[in-house]
Amino acid sequence: MKKAIVVSTHAAQFNAVAFKGNLEANLARVASLGYDGAELAIRDPRAVDAEALADLLRKYGLEVPAIGTGQAWGEEGLSFTDPDARVRRAAVERVKSHVPVAARFGAVIIIGLLRGIVRPGVAHAQAWAWMTEALRECAESALAAGVRIAVEPINRYETTLVNTAADGLALLEQVGMPNLGLLLDTFHMNIEEPDIHRSIRAAAPRLFHFHVADSNRWYPGAGHLDFPAIMATLRDVGYDGYISVEAMPMPDGDTCAAEAIKAMRSWGL
Repeated sequence: MKKAIVVSTHAAQFNAVAFKGNLEANLARVASLGYDGAELAIRDPRAVDAEALADLLRKYGLEVPAIGTGQAWGEEGLSFTDPDARVRRAAVERVKSHVPVAARFGAVIIIGLLRGIVRPGVAHAQAWAWMTEALRECAESALAAGVRIAVEPINRYETTLVNTAADGLALLEQVGMPNLGLLLDTFHMNIEEPDIHRSIRAAAPRLFHFHVADSNRWYPGAGHLDFPAIMATLRDVGYDGYISVEAMPMPDGDTCAAEAIKAMRSWGL
């Protein structure tokens, strides 16, 4: 397993990102700390110079394991479940626009809150149907380019659509696309999963990416989660992908990143 941390390509409102702003300086710091990769949070691929980005990644010896899409929800309100069909269409097209960048860097495209919430006046079944239809279209587009998409179960306080690994597996079965899998996040799992280890084992065949943050969403080691045991379970199920830090920049981004990689090394990563 390799080590990564989330880096936003631009200034962002989302709080659980250790590094945002000056991209080159942030990539340099990530590399200097010993991370293998930078998970990139990209609001809109049209705002990213892929050639310049590739040059920076080569310069600092970093891979891109995944691309986060959540800023399109947080800053533009795009989602698969908006009552306005134009917004739903824009959300789908935004994900599809990530495909060439993801293909170039061998990255998984993450679907977090871009999937949406159940809006007032919309039935849960309708929101679920819109979500599955959108995911199928996005996955079909990505499949042609050899790109995988990972849906992240998120806690009930942020959405009621796909809260647990079991929810996610049911969704994958319904969508029926081989390149659609799951991203599990320890912060959300701590809230929703009765047994984190059992859920990892159940999701293992479709587990594409893995996020770590402690119970308080600070860096691993700042809360009460037993990360050595979680890593042991991941090894047991044969997971060999990235372990990526998506934590609040507390007490600051640099400390978060430094403490996180110290913890990761203590797990044998």
